[in-house]
Amino acid sequence: MSLRLGSEAPDFTAETTEGSIGFHDWIGDKWCLLFSHPKNFTPVCTTELGAVAKLKPELDKRNVKAIGLSVDSVPDHEAWSRDIEETQGAAVNFPLIGDENLNVAKLYGMLPADTSGGATGRTAMDNMTVRNVYIIGPDKQIKLMLTYPMATGRNFDEILRVIDSVQLTANHQVATPANWKDGDEVIIVPAVSDEAAKEKHPDGWRADKPYLRYVPQPR
Repeated sequence: MSLRLGSEAPDFTAETTEGSIGFHDWIGDKWCLLFSHPKNFTPVCTTELGAVAKLKPELDKRNVKAIGLSVDSVPDHEAWSRDIEETQGAAVNFPLIGDENLNVAKLYGMLPADTSGGATGRTAMDNMTVRNVYIIGPDKQIKLMLTYPMATGRNFDEILRVIDSVQLTANHQVATPANWKDGDEVIIVPAVSDEAAKEKHPDGWRADKPYLRYVPQPR
């Protein structure tokens, strides 16, 4: 299946390091950060899992639940988690999905649907496309998809920035400009007429062009 922004995130049932979950039920009314890995005991992914563990207070503030996926078994995940805590100084504090049958990787289009067999005998290079990040809203729709190469560690500061943006723009009729950070000016979307904008922004706005109207970030 082909996933796009706005698609419903495919639901699934899977075993994780925190027990069996139904994905949509597990998300509940929160936001979700789902990020995937081609293989356990790989160096870049080890640093990434530690980085997300350290981000838990920031994710909690944003009502976001993190969940990882790796093309290996839950017992392998538990062994890897011990390495992550030892080397990264943070224990994994979110579930890791066991995908030893490749079911979730194929469901999300990260591996071809006709891929045969399971995780045993597959290398990280075999699974190199299982390097995605998904931000999923409480409505279970995909708000962000990013794919990273295996040798490039993910920038979770950027992922937090995007979460801030998608949550802000979901609640207000604004967009965020290039390199926006929380607290910066935002843009009134073109669908809001000047007349409607006056009601929403009685203090006015700064217009570089009629279609480019800046206002302070709504709170």
